[in-house]
Amino acid sequence: MVKGNKIRFRRQILLATLLIAVCVFLSGCIGKKPKVYRVGILCGLDYIGAIPDIFKSEMSELGYIEGENIIYDVRRTNFEPDKEQQILEKFVSDRVDLIFTFPTEVSMAAKAATRETEIPVLFAIANIEGTGLIDSVRQPGGHITGVRYPGPDLAIKRFEVMRELVPEAKRMWVPFQRGYPIVTSQLEVLRPAAEAVGVTLIEFPADNAAEVQAELNARSKLDKIGFDVILFIPEPLSCTIDAFEVMAKFAYKHKLPIGGITMQVGDYGSIFGIDVDDPKTVRQAAILADKILRGTPAGTIPVVSSESYFEINYKAAQELGLKVNEGLLSRADKIIR
Repeated sequence: MVKGNKIRFRRQILLATLLIAVCVFLSGCIGKKPKVYRVGILCGLDYIGAIPDIFKSEMSELGYIEGENIIYDVRRTNFEPDKEQQILEKFVSDRVDLIFTFPTEVSMAAKAATRETEIPVLFAIANIEGTGLIDSVRQPGGHITGVRYPGPDLAIKRFEVMRELVPEAKRMWVPFQRGYPIVTSQLEVLRPAAEAVGVTLIEFPADNAAEVQAELNARSKLDKIGFDVILFIPEPLSCTIDAFEVMAKFAYKHKLPIGGITMQVGDYGSIFGIDVDDPKTVRQAAILADKILRGTPAGTIPVVSSESYFEINYKAAQELGLKVNEGLLSRADKIIR
């Protein structure tokens, strides 16, 4: 009888111990707050200003709900290096969990600003050729990775489409932002391609719309303006509203084809654009962000490339008397009629 009582007593002690352990465990779980991630987002160009909202939407699909388990600090600039530096310094001082930047220049600045920290940097719409942004595609290195903007590839595609639309064009005026880091790698592939088919590239670097206006005003006073089409390569000058409007008005006045980017300012627009598919690019970036926030070192995550998106303004091409062949139309992702 005594022995039976002892066994029951031991069982009661064991059961009580287990209940206490379970209660302690549950109270710890209940009291523990879920991780709230802080992400600094820097958009460095108005032309791609929709990306932050697309990114938030894609992140929510992956389980990151703004205000619950993730907080965003979204900042916007438009080719303003000093302001961008201040923003990045604040992200660093705030010790955010991730910095998401686009396009190229702000991504390069973010890499430099976080060099002495462990804060991971995720880029998109950024060239890797000739920028020193990463060590390699497979091993980006440091604490950076992202979605490559295929600048040289797009430059060649834009050149080829312009030649299909205007095969008689022998002189292409190519304006671009002076000193912008992604331009050199594009011109390096464009020059031999143009030379091989007997096309002369008339390169024009400028700092702003005023310089573009002055150049085109001077050409307007000549007997011949000196070029047959205006070709935009991937860079920021051509997609700023003021500069684009100056060039588009000039093209309209002289009945010149203008293309490379899809843009419309008032009654003036381009005849075609080839760029990356922004929603798909941002979706790729969100997947990378998820990996980083889950603990994978950014520098070990391979860089991925954006897919291109081809849009043609068939109506504008017809107004200029251009023949758009069926082969070109079949390759277009979107046709404006």
